[in-house]
Amino acid sequence: MLQLSDISKRFGDNLLFEKVNLTVNAGERIGLVGPNGCGKSTLLRIIMGQERADSGSAQFSVPSRRVGYLAQSLVFEPDATVRGVLRGDEQDESYWVEQIERLAEQMTHGSAEEMAAIEKAYTTALEHLEQASERLPDHVIAEVLAGLHLSHIAPETPVAILSGGQKTRLGLAKLLLAHPALLLLDEPTNHLDITALQWLEGYLSAYAGGMLIVSHDRAFLDHTVNTILDMDPVSKRVQAYAGSYSAYAERKAREAEKLQLAYNEQQARIARLQGSIRDIKGHARNIENETIDFHYRKQAKKIARQGVMQQRRLQRMLDSEEMIEKPRESYQIKLAFEGTPPSGQDVVLMEDLVKAFGERVLFSEVSLTLRRGDRIALLGANGSGKTTLLRIIVGEQEPTAGSVRLGANVHWGYLSQEQERLDPDATPLELVQRTAAANETEARTLLHRFLFAGDEVFTPIGSLSFGQRARLGLGVLVLQGCNLLLLDEPINHLDIPSRERFEQALQGYQGTILAVVHDRYFVDRFASAIWSLEDQTVRTYVDLEDLARGQRERERV
Repeated sequence: MLQLSDISKRFGDNLLFEKVNLTVNAGERIGLVGPNGCGKSTLLRIIMGQERADSGSAQFSVPSRRVGYLAQSLVFEPDATVRGVLRGDEQDESYWVEQIERLAEQMTHGSAEEMAAIEKAYTTALEHLEQASERLPDHVIAEVLAGLHLSHIAPETPVAILSGGQKTRLGLAKLLLAHPALLLLDEPTNHLDITALQWLEGYLSAYAGGMLIVSHDRAFLDHTVNTILDMDPVSKRVQAYAGSYSAYAERKAREAEKLQLAYNEQQARIARLQGSIRDIKGHARNIENETIDFHYRKQAKKIARQGVMQQRRLQRMLDSEEMIEKPRESYQIKLAFEGTPPSGQDVVLMEDLVKAFGERVLFSEVSLTLRRGDRIALLGANGSGKTTLLRIIVGEQEPTAGSVRLGANVHWGYLSQEQERLDPDATPLELVQRTAAANETEARTLLHRFLFAGDEVFTPIGSLSFGQRARLGLGVLVLQGCNLLLLDEPINHLDIPSRERFEQALQGYQGTILAVVHDRYFVDRFASAIWSLEDQTVRTYVDLEDLARGQRERERV
């Protein structure tokens, strides 16, 4: 279905990847992983012909119309409607049958000059007829829209007024409804809550075609792919690993440990040879310096020759292809929450909390207590009120009824989903200096820990990518020494290595955390309990399995 042969790409002096070879057959499900900036999206655009490779080729064995591609940034026609996007060409089968019959008649009487245009129109009509005959029935369309939480949107709704998340889900729905033979998905889980993620996993599990998926969602990869393609920013190569993401991560860790052990053993052998050479040369010099006796000086030369032979042996070892280079890791975000001041035992107390917008009630009868050391994952469907609850806790919104009270000595830090709390006109350097009262050298050192280097520290925050702003927001919380972290989708724009570093940092955090997050891998590692916004209230669960059980029981009722 897809064959990549020796594809290489660079931008100026920056080599992204070289000699990428890949085959995707029907039924193969490949997850493409690697840190941000290593070239994953670029590779997909090269496959789709939207960018040119420096060398190599990409070839499909299926018609281009049977290839479904979901880009991170979707572009719709200015006057597009939801119905128009989902349905595409509205003409039915009978229309295209009539067109084919008409064109066939023209082919028997048309002139030689007209024949090329007639044949092209005939081929196009055949393709439309096939697409019309394959059009899915309304109940299948309704199932896809419901699974992606789009069923409440009227078909006549202009796409221009949809939110960014709704547009992404609409593009995904259009793609799935086309039922292509080969799927190329670039971050398909963006803007999906856990329920939609689980639905999409089930849908793709029944998909018979080939798939190449770029994703940072580790649980999603575990449930959808059977091969991981690792794009290494250090070697600039890709390597395939059979199995799920978890199997890949385990094998990758073993390989790294084995390589480090082999390197250490090699360095020990080199050190022993170098020590032996120094000893031999020193022994020979001592003999020569201590006597003029011909016999002993001759013996010294013989010993010196042994040192030369050892030196040649060492050089052959250093020049050998089996020589192991020092293992290098791509630079990752370095987080450390240090010196967190203690708060009181009760951190946040909510009593009979209600929030409504007009007649629309988001939640009611919410009485919960967040206690010191709790690590709560706040889950729920998009639009259920998770962000609103966080904003009520920090005082940015007022509840309709009930109360929220912070405990003693609580110093909160809020990382919003849209990162609007960061001054768009300030630079990262200015923000860090303002937050930490640091000089330029100290501030640049701190920013380097969050992957800001060179002139990036002078870029206005409003011009930074979402991922860069997320890293900067995390850095500010670290510098502020907060003992309550309220995090709204903190890892949405972080790659897998940075997500794992963030998880490691939270393990050493001594404060309290309430986080809105859809990454189930993160929830499993981080959460001590789950608060789920559902049925216009907040229910508590022990973990994701407990949540799933609760949802199944309510469905049966």
